[in-house]
Amino acid sequence: MASIPFNLLSQREKISLYSRVNKSVINMEAVFSDETENYVTPPEPFEGQEVVFRIRCYKNDMDEVFLCLQGKDGSRQYKMQKSGGEKDFDFYQVTIPVHKAIKYYYVLKAGERLYYYNKRGFYPDVDPSYNFTIIPGFKTPDWAKGALMYQIYVDRFYNGSKENDVVDNEYAYLGKAARFVPNWFQPVDNDDVCNFYGGDLQGVMKKLPYLQELGVEVLYFNPIFVSPSNHKYDIQDYDYVDPHLASIPYDEGEPLSLDKFHNKFAEKYISRTTDFRNLEASNQLLVQLIEEAHSYGIKIILDGVFNHCGAFNKWLDREGFYRRAGYPDGAYQAENSKYHNFFRWYDDNWPNNDCYDCWWGHENHPKLNVEASPELYQYILDVGRKWVSPPFNADGWRLDVAADLGYSQEFNHKFWRDFRMAVKEANPQAIILAEHYGDPSSWLKGDQWDTVMNYDAFMEPITWFLTGMQKHSDDFKHDMLRNNWVFERTMRYFMARFNYSSLMTAMNQLSNHDHSRFLTRTNMRVGRLHTAGHDAASLGANKGIVKEAVTFQMTWPGAPSLYYGDEAGLAGWTDPDNRRTYPWGREDQELLSFHKLMIGLRKKYKALKTGSLEFLYSEYGLLSYGRWDSESKIAVVLNNNDYETKVNIPVWRMEAGESGAMESLVCSSAQGHDQIRELHYIRNGYITVSVPSYGSLVLKQV
Repeated sequence: MASIPFNLLSQREKISLYSRVNKSVINMEAVFSDETENYVTPPEPFEGQEVVFRIRCYKNDMDEVFLCLQGKDGSRQYKMQKSGGEKDFDFYQVTIPVHKAIKYYYVLKAGERLYYYNKRGFYPDVDPSYNFTIIPGFKTPDWAKGALMYQIYVDRFYNGSKENDVVDNEYAYLGKAARFVPNWFQPVDNDDVCNFYGGDLQGVMKKLPYLQELGVEVLYFNPIFVSPSNHKYDIQDYDYVDPHLASIPYDEGEPLSLDKFHNKFAEKYISRTTDFRNLEASNQLLVQLIEEAHSYGIKIILDGVFNHCGAFNKWLDREGFYRRAGYPDGAYQAENSKYHNFFRWYDDNWPNNDCYDCWWGHENHPKLNVEASPELYQYILDVGRKWVSPPFNADGWRLDVAADLGYSQEFNHKFWRDFRMAVKEANPQAIILAEHYGDPSSWLKGDQWDTVMNYDAFMEPITWFLTGMQKHSDDFKHDMLRNNWVFERTMRYFMARFNYSSLMTAMNQLSNHDHSRFLTRTNMRVGRLHTAGHDAASLGANKGIVKEAVTFQMTWPGAPSLYYGDEAGLAGWTDPDNRRTYPWGREDQELLSFHKLMIGLRKKYKALKTGSLEFLYSEYGLLSYGRWDSESKIAVVLNNNDYETKVNIPVWRMEAGESGAMESLVCSSAQGHDQIRELHYIRNGYITVSVPSYGSLVLKQV
């Protein structure tokens, strides 16, 4: 066999050759394992099921490899056996039954040296906070893993029926009269909470063909239950859909007038929101919507606000609506109300006692005292069960400020355990997805939430890297912009707080109703609607950065979640400006086309949904990573610099081999995007590519 001169070997080959004679040198970049099906089979075992654990090392690097388990019963170590290999790699595996939740890591022995591998990577010591996790019996719905989600703030999406529109002066809220905005494209007011543009469930139904064409697999609605605000996080009746979003077959009474500007005269609002004929008709419309969505292959997630309700709620009835409609007395008016223990009171100033506990001091958001009332406790469980059961058949819940519920963490965990049991008994395929900031791991143990809105391991890190902006556009940090070192370590740290089941279903958003639109963040300008104005939100926006972000979103583990209108180029400061109406007829067609293209790629290649992930190479302003499974191997490169970059990508680390070729699937830049199929040949495990400024490149092995 002909020998190859040492100076012609690649750096990796030189290291490998040297490591064979000197065990103090090993190829660290070759070591890899994760919690996907590539390395754990099955990744979601039932209790007692045998599980195959695998790890990859460079060829002949290791003398012995061990799997180390840590559980409540102590630690155990299992020697792993070689299970075959490839030209570059050895694979070690061991099969053991898993009866209880465990943390685990790998120990690798080369000569006299020991090394450790977990989610942190390959190190001479082990940080247990990065250990892998497996929880037998915990399985999130397969339909949600990697699914394309789409969030709709219903009042701003599409007006499908004029019959249910709010009427000017229909009622007063926070001292202001309800107002209907007849011009769909009118800019949002800074004081927007009681302005209504007329979007409704009929509008969603009429746009289901559009959503299907876009590639949407799941719709998440902001709250749709009876409420006086347009955001509806101040629910007044958990049992019924708001007729203003649905159906008002019996429309009686008059709005407020100047001489009777008090809610005790809000006869039209009382009729619309308390008459059971309107309420039942509205619930029936939701049944119809969910049936139609399901026929399009689209699941429905509802927003559950159980930490607090609204001051208009029938249990408190601060405005007296329900008393006038013949309902039982609310706790605000009568101390002996049957709802008294639903709230925490600080004084006994009845009637009309305004000394109740509120969420963050907002008097229109009374905090629910779930600990003090077994009736309320059970009622919320019943609500959770009701909407995922026939005839409604919703597919899950997004839980608002879920960690805030109750007055102690111990109680919070207990409640969510019971909530999970109630929901999963009613609909085992329903998802439970919580709003949460910070480490969610204590809720993600298989007995409470399925997953979370992914701020810490998605929205915040990618926003800092691509724009240098805080997610509200309240701050700009130049040292965070293009900082690949901080980005990679931040992602590793926060992704390690998830297990496989939760990570693959995590809601990966760039924008939502609580933060500035991502397009606005790309102008790298600090501001809000009241300080900078409507037009400034889109001035200087960089569509190239948006397309980088979308490329990242559609090729990263989790459930990519669009906020309505982002795909059409909608800008906006943080709320309320992020709640602009969808720009029907004024869409940015290039951005819309790019979203459709990237969504299509994600749905075509399973590796982009549930495959392995490995960082391949990064430098200032540039990221590259690989996604792969047994069917396909895909590399992604983001160039967030203002100049074109040529870079060598070590695709051998995603098991693409030392030779062959990769084909570009899509290339984006600030100017546009294309699908020119260009071959890039693999030489010694690397490909060399050029990426435009503010551009992205996606390639697949052929």
